[in-house]
Formats: sequence, structure tokens, C-alpha cells
Amino acid sequence: MILITNKNGEKKEFEKNTTYYDISKGFNLGKEVLGVKINNEIFSLDDKATQDAKVTFINLNDLTGNKMYKSGLEFVFEVALKEVFPNLDINYQHSVPKGVLGEIVGDRIVNQEDLSKIKNVMARIISEDKVFKKLNIKKKEAIQFYKNNGQIEKAENIQNISDKVVTLYELNGIYNYFYTDMPYSTGSITQYDIVYLGRNRVVFVVPSHRTNGILPEYVHYDNIINSFLIGKNWLETLNMEYVTSINRNVSNGKIKDFIKSCELVFNINISKVVNDITNNRNIKFILIAGPSSSGKTTTTKRISSYLLAQGFDPVSISIDDFFVDREDTPKDEKGNYDFECLTAVDLNLLNTTLQKLLNKEKVSMPTYNFVSGKKEYNENIVELKDNSIVLIEGLHTLNDDLLPSIDNEYKYKIYLSPFIPLNIDRHNYISTIDLRLIRRIIRDNRTRGYNVNKTIKSWQSVRNGEEKYIFPFIHQADIIINTALPYEIGVEKVYIEPLLRSINVDSDYYEEARRLLNFLKMFFPIPSEYVSGDSILREFIGGNND
Repeated sequence: MILITNKNGEKKEFEKNTTYYDISKGFNLGKEVLGVKINNEIFSLDDKATQDAKVTFINLNDLTGNKMYKSGLEFVFEVALKEVFPNLDINYQHSVPKGVLGEIVGDRIVNQEDLSKIKNVMARIISEDKVFKKLNIKKKEAIQFYKNNGQIEKAENIQNISDKVVTLYELNGIYNYFYTDMPYSTGSITQYDIVYLGRNRVVFVVPSHRTNGILPEYVHYDNIINSFLIGKNWLETLNMEYVTSINRNVSNGKIKDFIKSCELVFNINISKVVNDITNNRNIKFILIAGPSSSGKTTTTKRISSYLLAQGFDPVSISIDDFFVDREDTPKDEKGNYDFECLTAVDLNLLNTTLQKLLNKEKVSMPTYNFVSGKKEYNENIVELKDNSIVLIEGLHTLNDDLLPSIDNEYKYKIYLSPFIPLNIDRHNYISTIDLRLIRRIIRDNRTRGYNVNKTIKSWQSVRNGEEKYIFPFIHQADIIINTALPYEIGVEKVYIEPLLRSINVDSDYYEEARRLLNFLKMFFPIPSEYVSGDSILREFIGGNND
């Protein structure tokens, strides 16, 4: 017998080699349990307990549990789709706010009635509480299986990794793999919505800890999806839609040309935005927002350079310089300073300053001293010329409550985020959040000396601020700029892998570090010497970046 202690301190004895699924039942836990965490490491419910342990059972409110839940839902949809329409398949393409974008592919355009049939089959599979059967397959057999099924990119991915055994899952005769463990059975998938966008595109919506486990209402961001699809279509024209395509370019020595193409496309997009701005002579304020590690600094500099080249006088302002004094900063429910809320900004001073600039007055601009927690005035006098345009970067710049005194005809709002259009394979996409976290870990270590533990610990607080103060206002943006470079993860891999491997099993973030390492193993490393000095990637990995 072995002794198992749960998170609440409750103890029970079980026979050695009892599955964690049966142990969860022994603790009278329901189907919401998706996995188990032991010593900061995640195990599947079908794994067996072999010794005394303290365990934490996780559900969809856990970060890893939420990924498992999504994978389970995606697999159930695939199985249901092929039962109703055997010639169709689903490609999971990209994460969107509170959901995942997918595209049904094949020789049929589905409609709402078709989708209802698929949902009915899903409901049946879930009600049957089918077990996701976990299979450990020899590498060569897995490669041959996917080749025989025409999924060449999956066969290549497996060929490129060093693992000798590959984990596949089986459900109703369909086999697939995902880069997470799966729930124990389909009965765990209790809350979800599938929204049909037309043209065979669907969005899968699931709850999370950010929605307190409640299924959120889907909010459609057409600009985000279009931005991703533009990048995806470009990669498809180059036959570069999967990681394996990038890896082949690395192997055959053509990656430098692809990198140049990616940088050129990014610059062309910036040029189009600047032309849009300069063709409207009323615009005096360019408002730039984006979540953490979206490349705001470099993009703002690039827009400023393009404006200067076209004969304009760009003036850059950071909202951070208009923070209220430290003692006046609002506090959150835990009594900590809330630097991310709107009222942490001296709105009166900001609006008065910008209105004076608009009236062609000379203004002394503040610089915020983050050590003393006060604004300082160091003879930085600004006066707008007839050809001046002010670039304002900050967390709240999409929110109309930031600058209510400035008429909208003078504003042009830009939202930035790295919507990477590259996929691992047809059923595994690259998360925008993961890409931003990778960027931030590298930059925090390089510029602040932070270790991975410190960055990941603060990441959830950063994400909470984004959910509150950026994402609800995305629809107010005039344009979205995709700041992802399809090749960048290969470069970032060289920098981040040693940092992630430094996290030991005693860390609360060990599992997150291992998850990212597992994700990165699909990518061939790319030397940073191939990256130009002014690339947006230099904002994170370091280098010239002028």
C-alpha cells in the first residue's frame, strides 16, 4: 500500500500501481480533474502511483490543465467531423482571444446545419465518456503511419526530434498527437462553444482561470483574424506554412534569403501604415498599444523613421512619463500599487499637455523617475510644427477614456501583436502567448538579469493587465500590425533553451519550462548573425536595433 496526500492535506491509502484516475475517484473528485501535479511535474491520470506522494489534481483553471482541455476538445471535434464527413479534416490555425481558430478543409463547404450534426456527434462521444487511449509508438512506426496517411509534415516533425518513442492518442479509431497530455476521457469536456464564422472557419471557445471557469461569450475580432490570415496566405505562396519548411531552409542553406524576405514584408507593412497616416492630414496623434513583448519600442521607432523620411516631424511620447506620483498610485485588492490601471496615469496633465501642443504652444515635457516615483522636468521643451505628428506609446492608448479632450479626427490607433502564421503541423498551432513569453524571458534575462522563475512568476500579472486594459479595446484600433517574424523561434531557441534548462524540479515553474522545451525541440536553431541589426527581433535578443 502507498499513502497519497492531496492538496488539502487529506490522506488515503491505495494499492501500489493504482492509476491517478482511480486515486482521484478515491478522493471523490469528479470528471473536472484533468491531470495530477507531483513535485511540480505533471502526470496523466492514466499514469500509475508507485510510491507515497503529495499530489495536486488539476482542472481547466490550471494553465496546463487548460491546454489539456483544449487538446481534448480539438480531438473530439476531429473525430466527430470525420464520422459525419469522412473526407473532411480540421486544421487548427491560431489562438484568438478566449479561443482557437480552426478551418475545416476538404471538398465541401459546411453550413450551420452541418456544424449542428458535428456538434451532436461530439455530444454523444462526450456522453459516452470514452477514454483517450495513450499509445507509445516506436519513432519509425509513427513516421510511417503519418506518411501513409498523407500527413507529411507530422512525419518530418517526428523524424527531426531525438525521441525514440512517440506518444499518440486513439479515439474511435482516429490517431493523433498533441503537445500536451490529454484528459483521461471525453467526459471531462463539459463546457465549450463552437462559433461558425463562415467559409469553413470556426472558433472553439473554452473557459479558463481568467473567466473563473465559466464559459465566456465569444467576441469576434475580425482584424486579428485577418492579420493572421494575410501572413498565413503569404507563407502558403512560399510553401512555408509549417515548421518543417523552415527547418528545410536551415538545412539547405537558404534560411538567410527567407529571413530577408520576412524582414522586407514587415517593413512593407510599416510603410503601408505610414502612407495611410500621411494621406490623412488631420492626424496629429498616432496611438500605439500592444501586449507585453509585442515589439512596441521597435515598431514605434520604425514608424517614426518612415515619417521622417516622408518629410514629417515625429515626436515620441510615452504614457509612462505621465504616471501619477507614487504615493497617489491606486492600489489593488491586495494592497499593492496598481501601475496598470488607467487612473495610475495623470490624465489631467496628459490631456492638458496634448491640447497645448495641438494649439501650437511650447510645453515642458515630464520624465518619470521610477526610483523616486515622481515626475521630473529636465528642460525637455516640445513645440509642434505644421508637419509634426505625435507618436504616443502605452498600455491604454486604445481606450478613448485616456484622451477624451482630443477629437477622434486627430487620432490614429495602432494595435501590435505577434500573430505568428507558422504552424507546427495541421493540428498543432503556435500560441501567440507562448511566443510573447519566449521573447520576454530572453529580454528580461538580457536587460534586467532576471531568471526564468522571476519572469514566469510576473507573467500572469502582466497577462491579467492585458486582459483588463488592452484586449477589450482592440476593436477600436484603426489598423493591426503583425509583429511576428515566421523564422524567429529558431533564433530565439539558441538563447532560451539554456535558460529553461536551468530550472530545476523544485521550482513552481518547472513544468512550464519543460513544456516550452518540448515545444522548441521541433525547431532547428538559426544563427542570430543572419538577423539584421534593425530587426524587431533585436529588441529581444540584443544587437544593433537602431
